[in-house]
Amino acid sequence: MSILHDTAVRGFASDNYSGIHPEVLQAIAQANEGHQIAYGEDVYTEHLQQVFTKHFGEGVTAFPVFNGTGANVTGLQSMLPRWGAVISATTAHINVDEGGAPERIGGFKLLAVPTDDGKLTPELVDREAWGWGDEHRAQPLVVSITQSTEVGTLYTAEEIKALADHAHEHGMKLHVDGARISNAAAALNLPLRAFTRDAGVDVLSFGGTKNGAMLGEAIVVLNPSAADGLIYSRKFNMQLSSKMRFISAQLIALLDGDLWLRNAQHSNAMAQRLRGAVEAGLREGSIRGVSFSQPTQSNGVFAILPDGVADQLRSKFRFYDWDASRNEVRWMCSFDTQESDVDAFVAELGRLTTA
Repeated sequence: MSILHDTAVRGFASDNYSGIHPEVLQAIAQANEGHQIAYGEDVYTEHLQQVFTKHFGEGVTAFPVFNGTGANVTGLQSMLPRWGAVISATTAHINVDEGGAPERIGGFKLLAVPTDDGKLTPELVDREAWGWGDEHRAQPLVVSITQSTEVGTLYTAEEIKALADHAHEHGMKLHVDGARISNAAAALNLPLRAFTRDAGVDVLSFGGTKNGAMLGEAIVVLNPSAADGLIYSRKFNMQLSSKMRFISAQLIALLDGDLWLRNAQHSNAMAQRLRGAVEAGLREGSIRGVSFSQPTQSNGVFAILPDGVADQLRSKFRFYDWDASRNEVRWMCSFDTQESDVDAFVAELGRLTTA
């Protein structure tokens, strides 16, 4: 097949825009030889359990799935009775970016709480953590947080433990949407276990796609008593891959060594380079009128641009509006973002804001 796209085009819209890391692509090719039993009875999926055990400890179980929405919906569904509800931030992916799948497919109510930085606290959880025993109210039984958050901020291990303890004290469970959990681990300089299982997280959606995989996430049950029926619900939620070895092989390639960490460290570093270059331009006067709306703690930069600049800049570099009403945009860096990409982007931003 002929290449249909311009391979020189780069952007800052999403870490989903990047390709597959070469080591992951090689792992897929190596897993392609011969036959393996379908539906997860293959040697790669078996080995993947050992890989997740290495990162999270004995007794965990990983369920490979196709995508993040499937991981979140299926994982949360396994944590709840039919009358259950999930408390999340209003910015949470499950609340704003999953097309209603949690409520339509998962069958559970979302109770969203406004936050300034995308992070929940025990006090914010308490805004919706009430009404147990009231037959007229969906019962809040799970708290779901995102690490790193949708606005690029991070929970510390201590903050997650405080949330887990608070949830458990109220008879609730703690779920983590870890679409960018590798970026969080790299930024916190902590092992994955330190701010998940050791902090009291019950179920985790582990992301691979945004960190160099072609496709593939995993529902990781850290507390066996917190989830039920995943071997059945993964199937009826259309997340059971017949050729699961190819999802598992990708996650093995990322996690068996340090590729997951190297990729995350690089994308985080590129975000820091981007923010640092814009800040330097503002000090020097080569960039004007730009401000930042969130701290840059992982691989995303959130900024507010002067009127009209976003659309002009998008003619060369694709990125998304975050809050168009106040000219807020999101710039995401990926495992394959290069220093030259950042430098060219900042130069164009400077040209447009000083013209």
